[in-house]
Amino acid sequence: MIALRAVMLPGANYTVAHPLLHFSREVLEAHGWTVEAASWPPADDTSERDPIEVVTEVAAGLLDVAGPGRILLVGKSIGSLAIPLAADRGLPGIWLTPLLRRPAVAAALGRLPRPTILIGSRADDSWDSDVARRSGHEVLELTDANHGLERDGDPVGSIDELRVVIGAVDRYVRGIVEESA
Repeated sequence: MIALRAVMLPGANYTVAHPLLHFSREVLEAHGWTVEAASWPPADDTSERDPIEVVTEVAAGLLDVAGPGRILLVGKSIGSLAIPLAADRGLPGIWLTPLLRRPAVAAALGRLPRPTILIGSRADDSWDSDVARRSGHEVLELTDANHGLERDGDPVGSIDELRVVIGAVDRYVRGIVEESA
């Protein structure tokens, strides 16, 4: 059986303890994946560097020691700055609120392998519906969720959005596991 390894790239202020990444990790582990999560260097240590360079360096380091097997990237927000790296290495991914308005990210989308899923919301300024749809990848687009994929001032509605997103993540991961078997 092929080893299943996921590398989780959180947001700058959205850690693996936050709901989207916590439950994504739970889904991955329930389907037999080993999950390694990145931690970003302190902002003071990287303030003079391009964020894409920092994210790429951290992600590449984790990928280089991931070992053999099926590799999947799970990126949230700033973690999506690893999309060019994923494209270069031919790695599929789950991209939660990817920074689609960043030219390097948008340009690399077409080179990402399938299966890849992009998840975002029209109410999030970092999301670009047109770029997502033109990517050719699976897209889950919410309507009223913020950058955390929550509804401002509506905790019950936020849970509904979380259920939709994690359901999509589960279907996606299940498909990869079946393909790898």
